[in-house]
Amino acid sequence: MIKRKKERGKRQNTVSAYEGHLRNHILPFVGNRPAASLRRGDSTAFVDHLLSTPSLQSPRSVIQVFKTWRILMHYLLDEDVPLPTNMVSRIELPEVQRRIEIALSPEQVAAAAVAMRQVEPRFEVVVWLGACAGLRRGEALGLKWDHIDWARNLLFIKEQQQHGRAAPLKTKSSNAKLPVDPFLISQLARHREQFGPLGSGLIPSGLTAGTEENLGLVVANVDGQPVKVNYLYRKWRQSLDRAGLSPGTRFHYLKRFYTSTLGMSGEHDPKTVQALSRHARFAETWDTYAHPPMAVEGVTVDVFQTVFSHIDGPLAAP
Repeated sequence: MIKRKKERGKRQNTVSAYEGHLRNHILPFVGNRPAASLRRGDSTAFVDHLLSTPSLQSPRSVIQVFKTWRILMHYLLDEDVPLPTNMVSRIELPEVQRRIEIALSPEQVAAAAVAMRQVEPRFEVVVWLGACAGLRRGEALGLKWDHIDWARNLLFIKEQQQHGRAAPLKTKSSNAKLPVDPFLISQLARHREQFGPLGSGLIPSGLTAGTEENLGLVVANVDGQPVKVNYLYRKWRQSLDRAGLSPGTRFHYLKRFYTSTLGMSGEHDPKTVQALSRHARFAETWDTYAHPPMAVEGVTVDVFQTVFSHIDGPLAAP
């Protein structure tokens, strides 16, 4: 199954997740049993097994592992292993509570950026790239200086960083020539003055041969190497604490702030907001900038009195 996924060009992160689920959960559960001996009841038993596994602390994690189980069963059926056709159908899974998203205010975003400047100055621009361009973490870490058109205020989103190397973007819609606000361009210019491009095109000391593809990264360590995600997360958590923000504030909330700000500005129609946010589905855009904590705060509703104002008779006050 893993080989087929790789041959079909599945993203490395996705394949790695499948491998981890197989190694850590599915194979220990199945043991030495022949695949043909599995029955539908084993799917239910597998869910019960996952629910009792200490390392899986949320229903969402259980469901993700079960999805890999389902993919594996479908693969076995495709390979003519004599399994029940309803092997994974109508299996009761745990309920997942909808994650409560935090609607960040401009003041909170600014506080996070200032705090990051104090914690790790090289990473402040990552906060601005998330909040003012909607870049995901890997996209911000993968942005290069030659992906910036300074004269036209454009970013060319072409790749992301994963495991210290360039990797394809999340979806086809992620690839974009993205117009950005002059404010972000000014932040990038300030970052360039402090931590500018390597310029020489040579491999600096500390970089090993074969990593030339990482030269010119906007966000890099002091030796020019790609930033490790765990290190960025550690600094992000420290900046949240310093800024007085909830420790549950995810980096992805910066992208939600970007979409919400575009959508609530009234300057862009919804489909343009979707294109700028690089969402594959409009539902994702709508769910973001129509998020209740932001959408109803400070809103006055008076459209209905306008709609019904011309109607006399039974609607008139007694």
